[in-house]
Amino acid sequence: MNYKAIEITTVEAEKLLLSQYNIVGKANKLPGEIDVNFKIKTENENYVLKISPPNKNSTYLDFQQKLLQYLEKQNSNLTVPKVLLDKNNSSISEITDKAGNKRKVRLLTWISGRVWSNVNPQLNDLRYSLGEQCGLITLALNNFTHPEIHRKFDWDIAQSLWTKQHINLFNEEEKELIIYFQQQFEAGFNSYKKLRKSVVHNDANDNNIIVSSELIHPKVIAIIDYGDSIHTQIINDVAVACSYAMMNHNDPLEAALPIVKGYHSKFNLNQNELNHLYCAIAMRLVISVTKSAINKIKQPNNKYLQISEKPAWILLKKWRKISLEFAYFSFRKACGFKAHPNEHKFKKWTTKTNFNLTQLFPTIHKNEVKLLDLSVSSKWIGHHEEFNDLDLFEFKINKLQSKNPSKIIAGGYLEPRPLYTSTAFDKIGNYGKESRTIHLGIDFWLPKNTPVHALFDSEVVVSFNNTGNKLYGGLLILKHTFDELEFFTLYGHLSVESITNNNVGKHIKKGDCIGYLGNPIENGNWVPHLHFQVMLSLLDYKNDFPGVAFYNEIEVWKSICPNPNQLFKISELQQKKDISNKELISYRKKHLGKSLSLQYKQPVKMVRGFGPYLMDPFGKKYLDTVNNVAHVGHENYKVVKAGTDQMALLNTNSRYLHENINELAKELIETLPKELNVLHFVNSGSEANELAIRMVKAATGERDIIASEVGYHGNSNMCIDISSYKFDGSGGNGAPENTHIFPLPDAFRGKYRGENAGANYAEEVKILVNQVQQKGRNIGGFIVEPIISCGGQIELPSGFLKKSYEIIRNAGGICISDEVQTGCGRMGKTFWGFQLHNVVPDIVTIGKPLGNGHPIAAVACTQKVADKFANGMEYFNTFGGNPVSCAIGTEVLKIVKKEKFQENALIIGEFLKSELKKLAHKFPIIGEVRGQGLFLGIELVDSKLTPLKEQTNYLANRMKDHHILMSVDGPDHNVLKIKPPLIFSKTNAKELIYFLKKILSEDFMNSYKKDKS
Repeated sequence: MNYKAIEITTVEAEKLLLSQYNIVGKANKLPGEIDVNFKIKTENENYVLKISPPNKNSTYLDFQQKLLQYLEKQNSNLTVPKVLLDKNNSSISEITDKAGNKRKVRLLTWISGRVWSNVNPQLNDLRYSLGEQCGLITLALNNFTHPEIHRKFDWDIAQSLWTKQHINLFNEEEKELIIYFQQQFEAGFNSYKKLRKSVVHNDANDNNIIVSSELIHPKVIAIIDYGDSIHTQIINDVAVACSYAMMNHNDPLEAALPIVKGYHSKFNLNQNELNHLYCAIAMRLVISVTKSAINKIKQPNNKYLQISEKPAWILLKKWRKISLEFAYFSFRKACGFKAHPNEHKFKKWTTKTNFNLTQLFPTIHKNEVKLLDLSVSSKWIGHHEEFNDLDLFEFKINKLQSKNPSKIIAGGYLEPRPLYTSTAFDKIGNYGKESRTIHLGIDFWLPKNTPVHALFDSEVVVSFNNTGNKLYGGLLILKHTFDELEFFTLYGHLSVESITNNNVGKHIKKGDCIGYLGNPIENGNWVPHLHFQVMLSLLDYKNDFPGVAFYNEIEVWKSICPNPNQLFKISELQQKKDISNKELISYRKKHLGKSLSLQYKQPVKMVRGFGPYLMDPFGKKYLDTVNNVAHVGHENYKVVKAGTDQMALLNTNSRYLHENINELAKELIETLPKELNVLHFVNSGSEANELAIRMVKAATGERDIIASEVGYHGNSNMCIDISSYKFDGSGGNGAPENTHIFPLPDAFRGKYRGENAGANYAEEVKILVNQVQQKGRNIGGFIVEPIISCGGQIELPSGFLKKSYEIIRNAGGICISDEVQTGCGRMGKTFWGFQLHNVVPDIVTIGKPLGNGHPIAAVACTQKVADKFANGMEYFNTFGGNPVSCAIGTEVLKIVKKEKFQENALIIGEFLKSELKKLAHKFPIIGEVRGQGLFLGIELVDSKLTPLKEQTNYLANRMKDHHILMSVDGPDHNVLKIKPPLIFSKTNAKELIYFLKKILSEDFMNSYKKDKS
């Protein structure tokens, strides 16, 4: 067909509209596979004008019109295009085009909304609503009939084996993939062809799905273009919707499940239909890539026909890696069935049987168990450095065994564990990095060479030496058959000899010895134990089977792998009930301070930390860009050990002599200018700033303090009095009489901007000094952070600090640098923030980063200030400078120096800043990137510099969905702060940038443009 010869221009479409429908409108061309389509805009309504190619089957067009009219009469609460009649009262018009061809014309109402392909992100609730809409359409069409519903149709999955004729269009790798799915489909065809049939939409693709206008939690409101509707197996309609909506996801099965669940909620799917869904999805994709291959030859310039080819191939390859059975079990669970069909049957069988541990370990002579908690929140396993130390782990196991000589140490079913540190346990899912953490068996911790015996008559189906760190080592899987029940038992961490003596196919009798527990060299680098697991299916595994699962798949896995304790019925192995987040929140609201807040719309419970990560109770890791207090990494082992070692010896106050306080003082003074050589140790940044203000008053005899707008210096009374962030915020009463606030020295959106901003803001300080002096008083002190954190990571403008110090000192005042957040190497270029401005303050306050989160802080001051503060009134702080805190603080400073964390802050900070600026170029919503080292901020504004609070909050919450923690600050709550532990690596930085880019591309993040247009 000569496609150029049958083209219709927009002008021709507008004339046609007037001549056939008496409607005046503006035509805009739309994409289409067969018809020439136009969107028609009029003053009151919008329409779709569809012009068919010459000699188009009239019966087929009549079928489409009748179907839409049928749906309209159903009153099914569906939104569907309505058929408009022409001037002759016909639903189908006929015209003659410029080439003399007879063409059929139809006019439908336009359904407003966004097409699926333009919606970002496409989250689970949106996919669920897609399933709902498809299910509703099938329900409404259930009794529709027309001769064309039984037509021959290439896009009908039931007829998809026509693709076999075109296998020669593909290369060898592609052929292998397509033939595999064709053979799978054929193998189940006799069962498949008996499935329920109905007329279904059959084409819920990216451009046929209409989504509501809401940018947060949008819903599918309609599905258009019923041209592919056909009488076919109902499950095919589910497959079509899934095959398109699964594209561009790392985990396509996870993406499909909400669609299946939504469909089932409106039109019940049965279990046999679900059994064929995996292959139906694959065959739809096979049709798609085959059509694309054919169309590239027929119409090489028609890009619409090839639009889904590349993502279809990518999806086919991913789909091939997913077990057919696992997909089936997942579909079942999504529809409310037991994931594995035999779950109940197995449970019922175990109620009639009873086994004990002496049958599994006859030489041990023990039937009781000591439960061992190896969960993420377990204190027994301790630090991750310790549970990776085999000798230490074995020592602890042996000590526990010696305390419980009559019991076998055991446990672990469905336990979320942090132990699996090998990358073999990781993948990139739809929401970032995921790790397998959920243990699917029971571990029995027994000495190496302990014999293991068969509980049942068995056949060996897997005998394999699964080498690799944290893998099984020697692995046996046995098959058992009882009447119509078949299941498997897995024995991991056996000796190599155990594998050698058990070939696949070997029959084993109940009570036979099947192997021995291996040593760490041969069992995957574990302390000797048996991993015992029950499975109702082997899925597609030949020489392996997961012993640990991803948390988001737990409901499926626990059905495939039921609790082995159903065999033994040991009460000590019964799972404990965890306290839910809902319960925790409820208790907090009732019994904790009402002003305590929680981070994020959906708060997260954290139970473990390591390096730059925090971990929730299920083992999900969150990259932390928020908690600068964990200065050298969460639970840094050297810091933890320094604290616990000293705590085991002594912890008391500083009135006794001890080396630790002197050692910490030496380490700290080494980092400071020579003028700042007197230290006072306290327990927090608030205490440090409180003490600094006391020193000011003692040294000057004055009480008036100058501080920054939106500055925050702590939570004690005196600190609140100098913190504009608090007293000018919600619940505050404004500045006290002796506190004087200069404007936030923001050169981006502040009162003064440009080259002279520093001098202008310093002039504001001078004005405040003059106002105080005019009242007959003088300035006591001036306090500011080198980068104002709560102000939104505001870098002080060039020259501001130096000039302000000069003004304050000329007035007899004291200059305080609040380094609680900026100090100890975080700035990268310098160890302390004030050093960026070539000044030396009179007092420096240091906070909990000094202790990596442990309550230690310090005040450093000049000899002159110290002498005046020592006025006869003793300063004593019971636990300020205690031996434990000092040991920790010393270790933190040593780590920063020896491990070059200040250099890391510079290198990674500069890399991050550079990449963030590239993002700002691509996404103008980022108005400014600022900060130093690993203390950065990105401010979100529109083109008029209006702060975008809602977008900032959205971005932080969406980053949390992708397991990255970020915080929001600034007076307008439109700044994202980046202040991670200094261990933050380039890999971490790249991950942060990748997901920032992903979320910045989402619709809501770009809605500000429309709001202002």
